[in-house]
Amino acid sequence: MFHEKLEKFPKDFLWGSASAAYQVEGAWEEDGKGLSIWDEYVKIPGTTFEGTDGSVAVDHYHRFKEDVKLMSEMGLKAYRFSIAWARIYPEGRGQVNELGLKFYDDLINELIKYNIEPVITAYHWDLPKALQDLYGGWESREVIDDFNNYCVTLFKRYGDRVKYWVTLNEQNVFIGLGYSTALHPPGVKDTKRMLHANHIASLANAKAIQSFREIVKDGKIGPSFAYGPVYPLDCSPENMLAFENALEHNNHWWMDVYAWGKYPKIMFNELKRRGVAPEIQPGDLELLKAGKPDFMGVNYYQSGVVASNPLDGVGEGKMNTTGKKGSSSESGIPGLFKNVQNPYLKTTDWDWTIDPTGLRVALRRITNRYDLPVLITENGLGAYDTLEENDVIKDEYRIDYLRAHVEACKEAVTDGVDLIGYCTWSFTDLLSWLNGYQKRYGFVYVNRDEHSEKDLRRIKKDSFYWYKKVIETNGEEF
Repeated sequence: MFHEKLEKFPKDFLWGSASAAYQVEGAWEEDGKGLSIWDEYVKIPGTTFEGTDGSVAVDHYHRFKEDVKLMSEMGLKAYRFSIAWARIYPEGRGQVNELGLKFYDDLINELIKYNIEPVITAYHWDLPKALQDLYGGWESREVIDDFNNYCVTLFKRYGDRVKYWVTLNEQNVFIGLGYSTALHPPGVKDTKRMLHANHIASLANAKAIQSFREIVKDGKIGPSFAYGPVYPLDCSPENMLAFENALEHNNHWWMDVYAWGKYPKIMFNELKRRGVAPEIQPGDLELLKAGKPDFMGVNYYQSGVVASNPLDGVGEGKMNTTGKKGSSSESGIPGLFKNVQNPYLKTTDWDWTIDPTGLRVALRRITNRYDLPVLITENGLGAYDTLEENDVIKDEYRIDYLRAHVEACKEAVTDGVDLIGYCTWSFTDLLSWLNGYQKRYGFVYVNRDEHSEKDLRRIKKDSFYWYKKVIETNGEEF
């Protein structure tokens, strides 16, 4: 629909930015922190771009006061960050590490000092290695109680000051890449094991939300889902059916469970027929239903296009982790759908489509299907940035990207979406998991690369000043 005039963002709108512990903190074994699965995984040759890791990252652990001061200068209303589970429980369970708790106390207090709302993500992919070794991590139901105990510790420690919480970040990604494509730890390619681990993660998510209700009475909590809305290649019945398959398989499979506590019936039947559906034990569905969130967190980067894919069709493709445009390949699930290129959209150097309208579509679909408020927990552009003379970084391409997505948010608000806030990815540059340090997302340039930490100096990009104006005007000037 087209609007003659767009409505204003809510007065208390959370203009924010985001990060994750492993990607920014560094200090990988300081002050009693235990090892995470990523600390181990990155040491395997060939897993990350040029062998990069987060042992130092951008040294946020030691420089958080400097970073928060920059956030204050920008006028940031919210900062979403994750807590490293192994920094709180070095073995994943058992003895709590007071020094780890204190670090996040200090970070939270520093944010509050500058009137920045802390938004905590309990889990952003860095499972304690000890739990992976002990019982196989997310493949064991033991993790449900361990995750809940960890979350309860956080709720009790920080719940007096932190009112917005994210349970699991991108469950569909860390489970999918960890257990289906083997691109993330633990490096497994097994659909049945993937769906089994995913079911356990959903139960852990629900139990943590249930505990939150008892401890933080005045807070809001929800998962953060990597939502890529899909379009059919055309209106042929075969491609429309592939579109329906992709909707259920890629999106409803997770969000229906979050919001309603049940799996999509048609897709569950198909996976059961294939012998890979998760085992539902007595009490599981009741627990899932008890874990309804207060909002749906959305990480949005791109949309997708799907087409029909026969039983002998396209399977696993190649992901572009190098930044060499065009190096990814077609992928799909035989019998369900295949992912194809959108002829109407441009792509990034990492072959991600640039589609601000897709964000509006995602927000509307969530609103219509689940009737939940939405918090955009990530949205941003990964790109090559050039540090020019006199510390100038001209990242107009990032401004263009974010401007179009902010406009899509405003259109969605006018449509009737209950949008809580918009957190960009990311505030500073950071380690981009498999992609190294060359793929930059931040408003603040960090002077390091794959081969050297250099001086880790913080340098404001042009986009820093652009977002500052957006926040100052509550999204009226973008």
